[in-house]
Amino acid sequence: MEIKAIDLDRVRSILNKHQDEKWGLIPVLQEIQEAFGYIPPEMILPVAEALHVFPSQVQGVVTFYAGFSLDPKGKNVVKVCRGTACHVRGGRSILRFVKRELSLDEGETSPDYQFSLETVACLGACFLAPTMMVNKTYYGRLSPPKVSSILNQYGKNEKE
Repeated sequence: MEIKAIDLDRVRSILNKHQDEKWGLIPVLQEIQEAFGYIPPEMILPVAEALHVFPSQVQGVVTFYAGFSLDPKGKNVVKVCRGTACHVRGGRSILRFVKRELSLDEGETSPDYQFSLETVACLGACFLAPTMMVNKTYYGRLSPPKVSSILNQYGKNEKE
């Protein structure tokens, strides 16, 4: 997978939909991230101009919220929970296993952009601890074989 080229027509469409709406900053950024998988840094100025805000305000929102990224993410974003319930039920060993399976450390993306690995303070599914999320799907009551099976569903072993 390669990083998506910036489709300027798509960006213009997103910006035109929210033209002059200062309150539209977060929805605009969400749409751009959904379209490209991240917020391309060169979009900061056009977003600021379209919404009549300072570029520093756009940059501040992008860097403040963990849901936004200025770096390309993998096709599959794996989020492993570090919350208390997950920790008590073996979350740390699940994280070690995921790191080994993907050959990634926290915050890294594979060279082929297939996977990104992140940790989060809590996924809010404590009753399923230990948990992880791949893209928008939650997985719970994890064990190493279950994690392996889940990652294989997302193409982990396609190139091996």
